[in-house]
Amino acid sequence: MPVEAIKTIIIKHGMPSVEQARMRLQDELRKARQSGVKVLKLVHGYGSSGVGGDLRIALQSTLRQMALQHEIGDCIYGENWRTGDERSWGLLKRMPELKNDSDLGKSNKGVTIIIL
Repeated sequence: MPVEAIKTIIIKHGMPSVEQARMRLQDELRKARQSGVKVLKLVHGYGSSGVGGDLRIALQSTLRQMALQHEIGDCIYGENWRTGDERSWGLLKRMPELKNDSDLGKSNKGVTIIIL
């Protein structure tokens, strides 16, 4: 069974608390590593309900720390997920199949791309 290029994780369903969302994120990262997934698209929302904003800020902060500690390869915020962004372009050159991602170039603040 081929490994998908990008796996989408919708963390905002059920309006979890920040701590619940962090626990879900850790669980999804573990599953992705075990199954060989290299890139995750985390859908955390962007704050239209008031809860998504908290999730977005907290999860992006967590992911930034994880990248600094080399627990993940990197993370690219949805608003930067475009061909004109240096880090995005580097990933797209390594994995051209990601050019088909529906959020690429849409400045979607409700998602974050995670490179494992």
